Amino acid sequence: MHTTHKNSYIYIPILILLLTSFLSLSLTGCTLSKASNTDYLEKQNYVLGTIVSIKLYDHQSDEILNNAFNKLRELEMTLSINKDNTLIDAINKNAGLSSIKVDSATFNLIEKSLYYSELTSGAFDITIGPIVKLWNIGFPSARVPSQEEINEKLPLVNHDYVILNSDAQTVYLEHKGMQLDLGGIGKGYAADAIAVLLRNSGVEHAIINIGGNIYALGDKPNNEPWNISVQNPFDTRGTIIGTLQLTNKSIVTSGIYERYLTDENGRTYHHLLDPKTGYPFKNELASVTIISDSSTDGDALSTSTFALGVEAGIDFIENLEGIDAIFITTDKKIYLTSGIKNNFVLSNTSFETLN
Repeated sequence: MHTTHKNSYIYIPILILLLTSFLSLSLTGCTLSKASNTDYLEKQNYVLGTIVSIKLYDHQSDEILNNAFNKLRELEMTLSINKDNTLIDAINKNAGLSSIKVDSATFNLIEKSLYYSELTSGAFDITIGPIVKLWNIGFPSARVPSQEEINEKLPLVNHDYVILNSDAQTVYLEHKGMQLDLGGIGKGYAADAIAVLLRNSGVEHAIINIGGNIYALGDKPNNEPWNISVQNPFDTRGTIIGTLQLTNKSIVTSGIYERYLTDENGRTYHHLLDPKTGYPFKNELASVTIISDSSTDGDALSTSTFALGVEAGIDFIENLEGIDAIFITTDKKIYLTSGIKNNFVLSNTSFETLN
């Protein structure tokens, strides 16, 4: 049993967001905890390849929490490329051979993924699976692939080769060896799905944390906004650079420090891979945080906006309705889009806000 407190900050992004109580949680275990002052009921578990926490501040029901985690396991058996016999696994195994019929929700998610591929001119591309599998960053078999291996796989990365049939609800990959990888959008999609489930169960105040993808459902029970703390990307877990106050919003971050590989020469490679080169993106950014109504949108945009860099990334986000972003550069500069300039409060003087 973990003891938790109502005014604890919520940390982003992925590896830093895990609250102190997670340190004692087995990666394969599950714990259900209730704060001593009955502020919230929380369940934590390892699913979708990460630690997930759901806190209910009203309608504190074990049944609702269990239903939410059952839903997450269903999504995992649909979307994961790291488990056998998932729906995405079936699509990939039949690449170049036959189309696969999918459920309407999965079809819509793949369709939305292709929309973001077009919107970002391929900076976000769900056919990056062959490159992701080459690097395998985040797994024991992670390694730096050879240029020859990358050159062999790059021609398979092209969202134009994904053929959707809306009438038949089928997905077809045109070339053998292609692989869809929904890792850049799937956790956001899952957060949105759980938000819908909680709302349909009558929940009005909750925090959903899927491996760093935060969905702040409603506001606090006292009608105040949630306090969201932005993690310092260059310091230990729990060290923040500033705060936001948000209600009914998704907060998703992509950063160079979330998952990475260090080779025998001490060179570090982060997990954000460029679909055009097959290597990690190289620019001035340490992290990008997206604030949006939809976590699906935020997940896709955090990766693709990171690819654009600061200047182009800000221009891109400013042209999207209802989306804001925080850009943190490797030289500790912070850039904010217009919608949150008056919301973000800097608390670390070693950083500088430039706009």
